[in-house]
Amino acid sequence: ISIVLLFNIISTMPSDMITLYERFLQGKIVAVAVVTAVIIVAVIVAMVVFVIILQDAERRIPVQYSKKMQGRKMVGGQSTSIPLKVNTAGVIPVIFASSLMSFPVVIAGFFLNSSSWFNPERPAYSVGLIVYIALIIVFAYFYTSITFNPLEVANNMKKSGGFIPGIRPGKPTSDYLDGILEYIILIGACGLIIV
Repeated sequence: ISIVLLFNIISTMPSDMITLYERFLQGKIVAVAVVTAVIIVAVIVAMVVFVIILQDAERRIPVQYSKKMQGRKMVGGQSTSIPLKVNTAGVIPVIFASSLMSFPVVIAGFFLNSSSWFNPERPAYSVGLIVYIALIIVFAYFYTSITFNPLEVANNMKKSGGFIPGIRPGKPTSDYLDGILEYIILIGACGLIIV
């Protein structure tokens, strides 16, 4: 799926560059065109860097494993961490939200001659942007709830003698992980909205 999405994005790049040229550079004075081109390149580079940071960002939850006797030896007592990605859902919320948002546009295309769900000149027609943002947030939480189960992680840690320092094993650990997830999923969803 990622490769298909990549090729889709790459295939639109030539037309996107032509559009940027026609909208911002064509017919401008050379100095203005150069400054505009530098700003466009800077925005593109900043967006790529932002996406890389968003994709690699994670919150590490420290986990301590208790020592136990195994035969005649003491084993365990090591420290590790659970890496919770800030953008746990990846691009799935954007794909789901844009898919859902395309249905009204297609249906409206049959009856009206409009294919836009965001129009700054007509705020009544910009409700689609608010719905799109809400859908991204909802799908970020939904997809993460399907792929990451804090109760299962807490039970697995408890079975293997692991615990988060300062947090009791079992349900309190699950509640703690759930609370952290709610916070970082919102940050990841806001990052997706910005992108």
